[in-house]
Amino acid sequence: MKHTLFFSLALASALATAQEVMTPELLWKLGRVGLDDAHESGWVAYGVVRYDMDANKGNRDLFLVHSKTGETRTLAAEPGSEVGATFVKGGTRVAYVHQGKLKSRALDGSDLRVHLDVPGGVGDLKLRELPNGQWLVAFITREQLDQTPQERRPEQPKANYAVFDDLMYRHWDSWTDYKYNHVAYAMVFPDAPNPATEFTDILKGVRGHAPLPPFDGAEAFDLSPDGSFLVYTAKLMTGKDFALSTNSKLYRYDLATAKTSELPGLNGYDGSPRISPDGRTLAFWAMPTDGYESDVKQLHLLDLIVAGAQPQRIDAAGEYVNDLKWLSPTSLVVNSIQEASNHLVRIDLKGAKASAVNLTTGDYDYGAFDFAGKTMVAERMDQNQANELYALGSKGATALTKVNDADYAKISRGRVEKRWIPTSDGKKMLTWVFFPPNFDPAKKYPALLYCQGGPQGTVSAFYSFRWNFQLMAAQGYVVVAPNRRGVPGFGREWNEQISGDWGGQAMKDYLSAIDAVAAEPYVDRERLGAVGASYGGYSVFQLAGIHEGRFKALISHCGLFNMESWYGSTEELFFANYDLGGPYWAKPQPKSYTEFNPRTMVDKWTAPLLVIHGGNDFRVPLNQGMEAYQAAQLRGIPSRFLYFPEEGHWVTSPQNALVWQHEFFDWLNKWLKP
Repeated sequence: MKHTLFFSLALASALATAQEVMTPELLWKLGRVGLDDAHESGWVAYGVVRYDMDANKGNRDLFLVHSKTGETRTLAAEPGSEVGATFVKGGTRVAYVHQGKLKSRALDGSDLRVHLDVPGGVGDLKLRELPNGQWLVAFITREQLDQTPQERRPEQPKANYAVFDDLMYRHWDSWTDYKYNHVAYAMVFPDAPNPATEFTDILKGVRGHAPLPPFDGAEAFDLSPDGSFLVYTAKLMTGKDFALSTNSKLYRYDLATAKTSELPGLNGYDGSPRISPDGRTLAFWAMPTDGYESDVKQLHLLDLIVAGAQPQRIDAAGEYVNDLKWLSPTSLVVNSIQEASNHLVRIDLKGAKASAVNLTTGDYDYGAFDFAGKTMVAERMDQNQANELYALGSKGATALTKVNDADYAKISRGRVEKRWIPTSDGKKMLTWVFFPPNFDPAKKYPALLYCQGGPQGTVSAFYSFRWNFQLMAAQGYVVVAPNRRGVPGFGREWNEQISGDWGGQAMKDYLSAIDAVAAEPYVDRERLGAVGASYGGYSVFQLAGIHEGRFKALISHCGLFNMESWYGSTEELFFANYDLGGPYWAKPQPKSYTEFNPRTMVDKWTAPLLVIHGGNDFRVPLNQGMEAYQAAQLRGIPSRFLYFPEEGHWVTSPQNALVWQHEFFDWLNKWLKP
């Protein structure tokens, strides 16, 4: 009897546990896994970021896992994050950056050494071991070249001001600090008793950025196999030129002569330079159009030996290459976008021809990848699982890390459905539909239309820690996430259609998606909401004037509301010029400022609106959210303004993020779950 009672209680407890669902708190408890490096011995170095809510910050520790045996070790867990792990000394040690210093440890975590400690610290790096035992370390440093306010007026040391004579005085979430990103290098004797302190800034005195701020890192430069030269991406322009152009270029720097030479590229961004194992060929992705920041990213090869050689496009790699690595002098692997998923593709070069073979399949997003001997290791996520590391083989993908499995085991996760929905112009649109855990088709559920940002951003198999579909569904919503016009992965025409037509076909695509799913018997058509950020936030404002009563709740985060005032306050004007069709004073005036301008349709607003904005958002400045909120208030529309003074275009502080999640669902629940 006791055994029966115990079994019954245990079963009841297990069932109760299985009914738990994702919450904002659990979402922020999850570890965030990132691949750093792999070695032919089979060892793989990776980091895990975890957030301390009380301390309101995150910390990244380093771990090792063996690709064959699955053995896992803690490598480094010091106060402060460890990044950029790379195997050295024949795979017997791992070097990494901690608090601006280059350090290394043995594989068991012992024998800590400091190798490089330079003024300003070491940024993202790449390391090459030379035959003489030295390490060639290339990294990012920052050089101040512009006059600061204190230098301008030293007699007023307590004055707080700035003076500008040109554009790009602020960028994304930061005002200028009068410094420039530069690639630097240092020669390190790893067995020396004291760390190296000298380095060479290869762009010293140059008012230009290499790598490009604020997002580029070590992927923007590469070291030759013999350590004789490096190649880097730079945008050596300032002011209005920087604000109006995307024409970054590739440069070669020879260490022996300290000579820099410009390499031929395309007219737009050139990125991710990778030197082949024999040092003869440079692979990189490039965009053909200057000013178009979301142009196709095509794989190109450049012969580094033949004088006057020009880049050759490798069509087999497709139009949207994200990352690339050489396997051999005649073979490489690229990460590319394919119909709402990021997959790994091997490119084999055969003379003037190239062939492509997919190494991964399925509704997953594969991210960073490397080779542990003959085993490829890659990050993988989907909408129901955050990044983990997988070993790829002939039998498919095998999980190497299971950082979050114990947390996922406590909750029920909803089903994800992949649909092709007809559009208003007779095409088909891939749309993800997410169902609440323990979904019952006999019930009726409220539904959310998710509007993607970008605008050229694929709604792929990503796992977001803010716009998390699993979390939305767990609160009892059916979530509809369409790959509307303007996203890559569905052909160039589909991607490019949106430029100059922000409020046109993409809005029709959104309405086609929500109408198709709302027609299902399990969706309550009287309880529909629309949510989104950036261009997705613009979409919410635009839909507010044209939805004809469909939506009963709206949420716009960092959305564009008044296109004239946005053009006059944003920073990277190449984006505005290309996607909007030019400035608001152009003749004839682009549609972006007339019928595709959300502010012109405020008189048609009816749905309750939550506006969210960050004070340090300079891509979509604060005035956009304030203008929209004020218009809603004066129109008598139920509305709320959620303001984060220290956040930019995203919400990155852990406690702010929890506030964001709770306010988000409080608003939806108020209007869609009366």
